[in-house]
Amino acid sequence: MLIPIGCDHAGFQLKQELISYLEEKGYEVKDFGCYSEESIDYADYAHPVAELVEQNKGMRGILICGSGNGINMTANKHQGIRSALCWQPEIAKLAREHNDANIIALPARFISSESAKEMIDLFFSTDFEGGRHQKRIEKIPFC
Repeated sequence: MLIPIGCDHAGFQLKQELISYLEEKGYEVKDFGCYSEESIDYADYAHPVAELVEQNKGMRGILICGSGNGINMTANKHQGIRSALCWQPEIAKLAREHNDANIIALPARFISSESAKEMIDLFFSTDFEGGRHQKRIEKIPFC
């Protein structure tokens, strides 16, 4: 499975840890940057990840910034994206089960790398429940 990942400068260290973690688990990771802790604009890295996920049904991606908010808002501007800001494992699980989220957005300044790994594991191993949740996500307008 190919996992696209992107971050801003605040998420750089966590991104590096997650890439190693995912590759050790056998995933192929496509790193869209950023590539240092030098200040940059999160949108420049959120858009390419969102575009790849949007073009590949069933693909899931990872985005990271300081609070998780900016990079999450940017990803959600894409029609086929349901990016979920997650800061606890249960939220990551519910984002998949109830919302069929296809991108997880992580707040690097507010979570530990251990918690991030647990959320990633849940996000990639949890299926969408469908049923009553399907009709709800169908009501999310695509403008």
